[in-house]
Amino acid sequence: MTDTILVTGASGQLGRLVLDNLIASGKVAPADIIATTRNIEKLSDYAAKGVSVRAADFDDPASLDAAFAGADKILIISTDELGVPGKRLAQHKVAVAAAKKAGAKHILYTSIPQPEDSLVTFAPDHLGTEEAIKATGIPHTILRDGWYAENLFMSLPHALQTGSWYTSTGQGKIAHITRADTAAAIAGAVLKAGTESNIYTLTGTKSRTAEEIAAIVSAATGKPLAVVHVTDAQLAEGLKGAGLPEAFIPTIVSFDANTREGKIASVTNDAETLSGRKPASFEDFVATSKAAFLG
Repeated sequence: MTDTILVTGASGQLGRLVLDNLIASGKVAPADIIATTRNIEKLSDYAAKGVSVRAADFDDPASLDAAFAGADKILIISTDELGVPGKRLAQHKVAVAAAKKAGAKHILYTSIPQPEDSLVTFAPDHLGTEEAIKATGIPHTILRDGWYAENLFMSLPHALQTGSWYTSTGQGKIAHITRADTAAAIAGAVLKAGTESNIYTLTGTKSRTAEEIAAIVSAATGKPLAVVHVTDAQLAEGLKGAGLPEAFIPTIVSFDANTREGKIASVTNDAETLSGRKPASFEDFVATSKAAFLG
């Protein structure tokens, strides 16, 4: 009998890519996939393919009883609730409890690298969720997703316009991985999940400093990009001056601090092992994303 797979947050960018990979694998029928989201209209295209689409709201525990019913493998994609401290972890714990109540045979979760000592402000949310999952006693897979290459779209287009990239990463390195390669690995983990528990760290194939990243982006776009090293305090002031909401500035700064301290520099072959394909090189990603970097 085929296991029924449930994916939460399925209408998000990562969730949709995971669904695409599961369907494309040919190893699971659309009818054996449950996709949950708060607004089911966003998943009408998957419903048309035969995927079971259900409404689920992590802020409404009662909604999860019906949404999770009959699911054997449950992939909990972390929410983007960062505005209210503690809310994200509370949401995740509700989902974990619902998965256990539904009788799930395996729980999967998207975390971050080294949540136990990460400097990223929301790392405790991930660590707390991992601990809640382990406490259920249910076989589980923790997928510690590395930093998306697409996250560079948040800072480098503006930096290319000015010619200067202000960062407090120092000589810290980061192994960017594309969202598509992350999703392919997650889908592979879902299909692989059985009675064992595992932790995987999904990264790109090479870690690089800001200077190395800037050189690749500059060469691809034909625009000069100088790395300007600043302190965390100076970075925060610059972000404030640029009009970034003050509530989010500590989180942005924590990303750079985490990189500087070498806490996201690891390189693994987990993504390739799970997906069966080699992750795209950073150079290829930048080349194909030239328009996005130029803004």
